[in-house]
Amino acid sequence: MIQRIQSFFLLIASAGFWGLFALPFGSSKSGFSPLYEDQLFDINDNTGLIALVCLGGILSLVTIGLYKNRPLQKKLVYLTIAAGIGLLAGAIYLNLLIPEGDTQYGAGMIMPILSVIMGIAAMKFISKDDKLVRSMDRLR
Repeated sequence: MIQRIQSFFLLIASAGFWGLFALPFGSSKSGFSPLYEDQLFDINDNTGLIALVCLGGILSLVTIGLYKNRPLQKKLVYLTIAAGIGLLAGAIYLNLLIPEGDTQYGAGMIMPILSVIMGIAAMKFISKDDKLVRSMDRLR
């Protein structure tokens, strides 16, 4: 249900994942490594990063529609958070493999962090929703 606050958080998390197709992780003035051949390090340089972005983006969107099944929704949000952490760790690892040079981090490094934070916020509100429904069932 789109009226719930966790739906907006999940939508922002999904936008954070899909935004990585436009934003690079880093840039360089010289193409001194295979990652920086085109002077940009983005998700197109590694298929593992593309897979994590697609997984996180799709899971975030699918989770929005599962508002009636909160336990499954929680599990999928955990997977989304894990995909965001894996994406950030993979990007940092690949960037650390190259020798020191004139590289600069780009806005793409912030997007996985944004997605993880939005996933955690969505998890908080899903848990709050679940607690409210359980308390209402107890009153009946």
